[in-house]
Amino acid sequence: MPHDLAQILQALQEFHLTPWKIVGYTGMALFTSRWFVQLYYTRKYKRVVMPLAFWWLSVLGSVMLLAYFTIGKNDSVGILSNLFPVFVSGYNLVVHLRHKRVIEEP
Repeated sequence: MPHDLAQILQALQEFHLTPWKIVGYTGMALFTSRWFVQLYYTRKYKRVVMPLAFWWLSVLGSVMLLAYFTIGKNDSVGILSNLFPVFVSGYNLVVHLRHKRVIEEP
């Protein structure tokens, strides 16, 4: 068995699922799933669409990843890579909701 494969198998055997890893994996899944939502709506409307669900998934995923990297792992690279998306996604969510409210008002 090649050495690299043995290392991978050993790492899988030593894997421990902690509550913070669950937070991290959930955040990663939410943040990644936003692209599937965006792709679905773009294909549906045959133009680029950024639906409200995209921004909610972005905010929730970023917040969960930021919590994981800040509290669960104390990883400065993860913190810095998720800090900016939290603000950008939050801002876009607010703009989206304001725009929707303006359109719906008589």
